[in-house]
Amino acid sequence: MIVSNVSISCGKANSPWCSSDSTVHLEGTTSDRTLTATGHLVVAVCLGFIGTFGFLNNLIVLILFFRYKILRSPINCLLVNISVSDLLVCVLGTPFSFAASTQGRWLIGPGGCVWYGFINACLGIVSLISLAVLSYERYCTMIGPTQADGTNYRKVGVGIAISWGYSIAWTVPPLFGWSKYGPEGPGTTCSVDWATKTANNISYILCLFTFCLILPFLVIVFSYGKLLHGIKQVSRINIAISRKREQHVLVMVITMVICFLLCWLPYGIMALLATFSRPGLVTPEVSVIPSILAKFSTFINPIIYIFMNKQFYRCFYALLKCKTPERGSSIKTSSKVMKPLRTIRRANGHNTTIAVPSTGQAITFVHESTPRHGVFVGAGIAENSLPVASRPVVSLVAHYNG
Repeated sequence: MIVSNVSISCGKANSPWCSSDSTVHLEGTTSDRTLTATGHLVVAVCLGFIGTFGFLNNLIVLILFFRYKILRSPINCLLVNISVSDLLVCVLGTPFSFAASTQGRWLIGPGGCVWYGFINACLGIVSLISLAVLSYERYCTMIGPTQADGTNYRKVGVGIAISWGYSIAWTVPPLFGWSKYGPEGPGTTCSVDWATKTANNISYILCLFTFCLILPFLVIVFSYGKLLHGIKQVSRINIAISRKREQHVLVMVITMVICFLLCWLPYGIMALLATFSRPGLVTPEVSVIPSILAKFSTFINPIIYIFMNKQFYRCFYALLKCKTPERGSSIKTSSKVMKPLRTIRRANGHNTTIAVPSTGQAITFVHESTPRHGVFVGAGIAENSLPVASRPVVSLVAHYNG
């Protein structure tokens, strides 16, 4: 993922993590102080763990997606896009920083440093934007006027294309002079040059921070906040049906937001401190922490977004047991099976009929005293009923399969 590029000087000369010897990390680039052999070893162990299990987790996601046809829904394509970007980080980025940490220096030269910085920044932003697109897609499904179409891949395909195009648009400029890629922290990884205090560099960093970190976070908070509000509305209609789902979604949303902040907020703070603070304020032993946390997202994303999804979990369990997934995992967002309509008599004499689909939306109709026409709802007819508005009051999001 994106790795924070912060000051490479140690504040404490006697720190067990830092060495006072001057070390050349890259051609033409030196550091007054760097990590000790013990510090590099600890970083290497962390990167080895993240790279290994991040690769395995995301590989399992791809195997499940291609192994079980029931998982190939549009919303799951977004999840797979996140796994692809995280998997590529584990293959194209983490091994080089791991090898550099074992040796205490960068190993593939200045050109390799630029390539590493670009590819990791690009894939990191792809993952961030994909998380935002995923949350917005769930929000749009909730407020949509019709049930989610489990066969319509066009909108999701556009979302995936946007995530990659948006990322490339923001990571190419340093290759052409708007900021640059260079060595970071202890000199064993490379990223955007956070430390150079020029107008050219600072302007890029502010734009990158705003549009590639703050903006996705705001989209995620807004979308999941609206989703929770919608599910609470359904809970008021039918507590028995919706309470369990509401609690499940609430746990997922809180987990998603906390992990997002845990992985990326330290990176953002360190980047801004390195850009606007005095030199030497951020030490190498501190700078490696946000770097490792950002890379940790490649390991934790599949657990949160995939294995907390009951549909994927059932298929994973079936894969381990070498058997067919349980019937419950075959529910798709395109399902149109409706639960019996509930009619509630209102004070004004009208009847309010609520259709609660098993995996779709809750739709409100007004039953008029004078029959006019029927409205087709899923597999049944709500006779003599008219929609209250052009869109449903609220829709349950089937993607959680709770």
